[in-house]
Amino acid sequence: MPAKRHSPILVGLLFALGLAAISLLAFAVLHRSSETPGTTGAISTTVPPTGSTNTTGTTDPGDTTTGDTTTSSTAPTTTTTTVPQHEWVDRLTVGQPWGTTVTGLLTFRGNPTNTWYGTGPIPANPRVLWSYPESPMGSNDDQGVPWTGVTWTGQPVIWERPDGVMELIFGATDSRLHFLDPKTGEETRDKFFVGAAAHIKGTPTLDPDGYPLIYFGARDHRLRIVALDREEPEELWSVSADDEPEGRWWHDWDGSPRVVNDLLFEGCENSFYYIWKLNRGYDAQGRATVDPELLYSLKTYDQELLDAISPSGYMATSVENSSAIFEGRVYFANSAGRVFGLDIEKVLAGEDPIVFQYWVGDDVDGSIVVDEEGMLYVPVEYERYNSRAQELGQLIKLNPYELDDPYVWGMFSLTSPPYKGGMWTTPALAEGVVYAVTNRGFLVAVDRQTGEEAWSVDIGSGSFSGPHHMSSPIVVDDRLIVATAGGKMQSYDITNPRSPVLDWEITITAGSIEATPAAWDGMIYIGSRDGFLYAVGD
Repeated sequence: MPAKRHSPILVGLLFALGLAAISLLAFAVLHRSSETPGTTGAISTTVPPTGSTNTTGTTDPGDTTTGDTTTSSTAPTTTTTTVPQHEWVDRLTVGQPWGTTVTGLLTFRGNPTNTWYGTGPIPANPRVLWSYPESPMGSNDDQGVPWTGVTWTGQPVIWERPDGVMELIFGATDSRLHFLDPKTGEETRDKFFVGAAAHIKGTPTLDPDGYPLIYFGARDHRLRIVALDREEPEELWSVSADDEPEGRWWHDWDGSPRVVNDLLFEGCENSFYYIWKLNRGYDAQGRATVDPELLYSLKTYDQELLDAISPSGYMATSVENSSAIFEGRVYFANSAGRVFGLDIEKVLAGEDPIVFQYWVGDDVDGSIVVDEEGMLYVPVEYERYNSRAQELGQLIKLNPYELDDPYVWGMFSLTSPPYKGGMWTTPALAEGVVYAVTNRGFLVAVDRQTGEEAWSVDIGSGSFSGPHHMSSPIVVDDRLIVATAGGKMQSYDITNPRSPVLDWEITITAGSIEATPAAWDGMIYIGSRDGFLYAVGD
């Protein structure tokens, strides 16, 4: 009897089921391999060739490798090559909150690369929900000059305390740290009075590793560490700018201190830059302790630099920006326009750590921003009117790994004396572009690759002939937020980053805004020179 023929449809079905089973098995093997604990994905880094003190011990962000998968003829074998994240701020942290230990916006611009600005959603129908305090903040400085409100950079910080309470913290010209409930504006604890004429200009830093500590500088010449785990905030340590014998220019601490791996990085208006080992810990009662040890100090000026800026008569050499840290290097600049890069491992080894220097010609008070490739975006003021600034520009992209010629491009914002150009603000990164606010009163989008201006808008009152535009823009979700010297706040839809569209504009105050906004959980917080902090929401 002839064999019974099987249906072609049934044969095809069985064949398809077999292929599906093989595919699922292969996917399971590969998927399991790709999720090995402790890996960081496909991005890894290599060290560039050694041979110059300018590159030894650093990472060249231009070199990347990915994991390879190989299969032998005898048995399937999957090999995945991964590299741990860089212990001194990995590129994968660009645009991300700083660490996972503490929830919050912990420092100026959110992380050590100055590239994270808080959480959304951004209000759609904004209004001022509350202001603080009931009467304006302010006091006289040590010269008897009255100061009011919240100044540059003045961004609030926000954290979830160990007891689960969300808390907003900011400093002001009343010489106090203030602690508020972000939703209501009610005080969460007593103010911390720093001292007479100790105005707090910059942004504090909350410890990113979970120690209940806050770091900040003030205009009484001192940088401080204050513990937040006592019944009342308690100062644990301070250092004076006046202790530096070769210090020059001034004595404020404007930058937001950076804390990475138990090191504290901070520059001072005395024209020196410092790195301390904090030696954080806890005492027998479980209270936070510090025992800072100075590891490194750098005089950021020399006679050559002083000679270069002397024709202008403006002889500032102070360090006023917040440090940027990326894959083993810390970057900062001084008011004479010298940009520095230090190798952190060389600091720890007691070796000369200077691996990068570049003169941009004029004052750099805004902070350097570092992108995921390790490129630097340097905001430069224009008030010396020299040929170097006219040659390079006022928003400058540098490749600190191309030592022969690190200059990539420059965007220009020039003026004629006595009007000041350039920018006092810190740029903000977005997809393919960098946003900046110029002192002439323009919000601009610049192509990150070419340096070409993709878009600009006049942001109105408070132009370069009046108050400086000092509030830095922030990017949260698909919105660009900017506050103006004229007291307004604007939101732009940046679904197309190269062509922002105005969502809304509200007037916050008749006074000037110098401080940078902080966005958190549906609210935007902004301080003003009128003496108040404002919360904006729906």
